[in-house]
Amino acid sequence: MTRVRNPPYVCALDAAMDVIGGKWKALILWALDQRLHRFGELRRSLPGISEKVLAQQLRELEADGVVRRTVFEETPPRVEYELTDEGVALYAALGALGEWSARRMHQLGIVPTHGEG
Repeated sequence: MTRVRNPPYVCALDAAMDVIGGKWKALILWALDQRLHRFGELRRSLPGISEKVLAQQLRELEADGVVRRTVFEETPPRVEYELTDEGVALYAALGALGEWSARRMHQLGIVPTHGEG
């Protein structure tokens, strides 16, 4: 179920930042844009994130309707995360921000540690 967390919002960008705010959410979206992931794979693709923080961020992204969590009734249980259509649209909307940041990083001589993002 999609939710609205902290209204009222000053502007539409304020509402968007409510969904993607924080250090890890944009990186989670980046990883899930590449392909779906199991929890452990996702954690390994994001060096420095703790299990607790990743679980919390995934719950919030799922509640916001941008990440889908699928549980497979197997032994041991398997859980996969992927972007919803809204998540794909959100990640695409972040493209302009990524392009701006890539230009800035280039100007400052900063090299990303994990490829393009």
